[in-house]
Amino acid sequence: MGGIYDDQHYKNLMNGNYYPLENMKKSVARLKASNQIDIETMEYGQYQPILSPLETWPNGSGKVWFKALGHARLQLAAQPNTAPLSNDERVVVPATKCALLDASIRKCFNSEPPIPMKADITQHRQDDQNSDRHEIRLVWEYGNGEDNAPTLLNLTMVCPYAAKPRKADASVEIRQELSEK
Repeated sequence: MGGIYDDQHYKNLMNGNYYPLENMKKSVARLKASNQIDIETMEYGQYQPILSPLETWPNGSGKVWFKALGHARLQLAAQPNTAPLSNDERVVVPATKCALLDASIRKCFNSEPPIPMKADITQHRQDDQNSDRHEIRLVWEYGNGEDNAPTLLNLTMVCPYAAKPRKADASVEIRQELSEK
């Protein structure tokens, strides 16, 4: 399912909400004005549909967002974490990868000024270790030295490997769907 989000149109839509800083400031203002979320306690996955309504997402990716998000959160919640939140908050070590992701997101949206973010979504290769589960890679950039507040979060969500359907298989599925209508 992750392949649908490994799409440049989707990434551009999402990253337009978080980067550059001016766009992130606008998104923070929209979230604070929304009655659908508490920006101080929000989790990864809750804010995307508020900033970009699901029906505007390319290739129908909004239709399966909550299912894909649920799978990712379950898998990340089962993975222990030993990394600190960031260099300026080394004592904060969330217990799981999911908790680390959530804390990183909250740090970006709740800092003053907010910290812009660039998100990338990829898929594992078939021969990767743990290619059947989600993984996150969080890389902070620091403008004035590693111990100061970060200036950018590069967030990569690595989705499980999924074989791409062959063209012949895809056309058979489409014909079956059309004949059922």
